[in-house]
Amino acid sequence: MSADALADRLAADRARIDVRLEALFAARSAPSPRLEAAMRHGLLVGGKRLRPVLVYAAGRALGAAEDDLHAPAMALELVHAYSLVHDDLPAMDDDDLRRGQPTVHRAYDEATAILAGDALQALAFEVLARTAHPRLPALVAGLAGAAGRDGMVAGQALDLAAVGGHPDAAALAAMHGHKTGALIRAAVRLGGLVAVDEADPRLAALDAYADAIGLAFQIHDDILDVTGDTATLGKTSGADAARAKPTYPSLLGLEGARRRADALVETAVAALAPLGEAASPLADLARYMIERDH
Repeated sequence: MSADALADRLAADRARIDVRLEALFAARSAPSPRLEAAMRHGLLVGGKRLRPVLVYAAGRALGAAEDDLHAPAMALELVHAYSLVHDDLPAMDDDDLRRGQPTVHRAYDEATAILAGDALQALAFEVLARTAHPRLPALVAGLAGAAGRDGMVAGQALDLAAVGGHPDAAALAAMHGHKTGALIRAAVRLGGLVAVDEADPRLAALDAYADAIGLAFQIHDDILDVTGDTATLGKTSGADAARAKPTYPSLLGLEGARRRADALVETAVAALAPLGEAASPLADLARYMIERDH
């Protein structure tokens, strides 16, 4: 797929998911307008929509009907949004900016931000549970496992514990494999599960692909924290170093981190071989995710 065609598809997928996320707040008589506004702020103000894009790409690669992919795509983005709202809180990373806008606890207040995150997480499972898919239990279990004590939340706990420490590459990979990688793996797997049964061997290929791109994406994010500026990133640059958080550039150096991310992308692309030509958009997406100027 050409760069222009890929960019057009990504733009279409982002627009597709944005319309559906916006619709979650339309024509509602909300019990708490302030909570509703804070949820909108955390969910609808910007965002790359990477996880929904991966749901769509993985589902298409295995022949899923596009209409069946909307609910898991929305659920992944809702969980991701909740995680960012909580990640930005003073007790966590204490960030003032997210996507170029004040973080939810700055735009509203800390208690409202906590409740907004809680509500976004609950809404994710409501959206998914309202579908009539034959593998709904597997979809719900996959999202819950990725979000909880064996997934993203565990990664956040490991991240907080690592501040000021000096983990080796294996420990850093394990932490990011939970904090960032778990939802990326879930996005790819849920997209695949919409199309095929859990026993389908192609899901193993998607899992291996997602493992590699999840870590590559985190390394790229670490690099951008060093090389990017606040206006471009939409969040405070250099924040990881200021908090003494271990990162791949601090461990491997900037060029070493770039080489590691590039190698992981090639590992991801190689893992897709069992899917044949149908997986070429996933391969293109993996490379696009860590382009130096992206």
